[in-house]
Amino acid sequence: MTAETKNNVPEYEEEEINLLDYWRVIWKRRLFIVSLAVVVMVGTIVYSLSQPNIYQASAIITPVSAKEGGGGAGGAMSALAAFGGLPGIALPGSSSATEIVNLLKSNILREKILRRYQLMPILFYKQWDAGKKGWKQGGDSGVSLNPLSYVGKLMGAFSSGDSQKGQKKNGYGPDIWDGIRKLGGIVKINHNIKENSIAITAEYMDPETTARIVEYYLTTLTDHMSSEAKRVALINRKYLEGELGKTGDPLIKQKIYNMIAQQVETSMMAEVKENFSFKVIDPPKVPDTKIKPKRSQMVVLSLVVAIFIGIFLAFFLEYIQKTKNKTKEQVTT
Repeated sequence: MTAETKNNVPEYEEEEINLLDYWRVIWKRRLFIVSLAVVVMVGTIVYSLSQPNIYQASAIITPVSAKEGGGGAGGAMSALAAFGGLPGIALPGSSSATEIVNLLKSNILREKILRRYQLMPILFYKQWDAGKKGWKQGGDSGVSLNPLSYVGKLMGAFSSGDSQKGQKKNGYGPDIWDGIRKLGGIVKINHNIKENSIAITAEYMDPETTARIVEYYLTTLTDHMSSEAKRVALINRKYLEGELGKTGDPLIKQKIYNMIAQQVETSMMAEVKENFSFKVIDPPKVPDTKIKPKRSQMVVLSLVVAIFIGIFLAFFLEYIQKTKNKTKEQVTT
């Protein structure tokens, strides 16, 4: 046996000994590791069962072009281009996807939805007294298994004095700003630039309410854009009628008459509302299955993590025990 072989044999033996020592530590602490895994798994099961089922409903819309939305809106666009444009004139009936997305995310639309469909008692059902038709004075006193909820309450208790300016008028119950934030967390707006489409997605505990919330968004968006189109058309018409009396050129007068007719047409199209500014490609439907919580995945993941943590703690405890034993031996010697 050469010198090189003699040097290599102890290395392999040392590796085998180390692996065996690792296994002995795990086997020695097996009850601790198993107990920790079981406790974590049971805790995860209890927590997952305490979480409500969340359902998802969505709708896909696409903006309508000027020709699609206002019938002869394209003719008015050409007339404006030929005329060179008039200050203060805007053609309603054709909206960009960015404008619709910003409107869907706006506070004004959320507030309209909350007030029009009286969603506050639904969104904050824990704080609503259905019998008395009012807010509970004690607020939400339910016990939560989520520690972050208590952190939020603790931070709210130590908030600055400036926050007192936004207190509720009655001293309890959520206000409209709470509803706007709550609705913003439930509904997500995604803009697909490539396909020029907008997805309105809601996630809530009740499947029927989830689908209705998306419908509320579509209905309120349609009404808002239609009313704005009529308002702008009326302003434009008054402006054009004023400009009509200032010019004596028959050619310019004829073009102004055409644009006035277009504003009247736009106002009439806004009354119809159907496919005025956007088309619904995929309407919302009541979901039949939940999307979360994924309880089985949560339990399996928590079990795996708990086992790894248990093994790590087992080696740590073994290290502490060896350190104490060495200290005792040094003291005795």
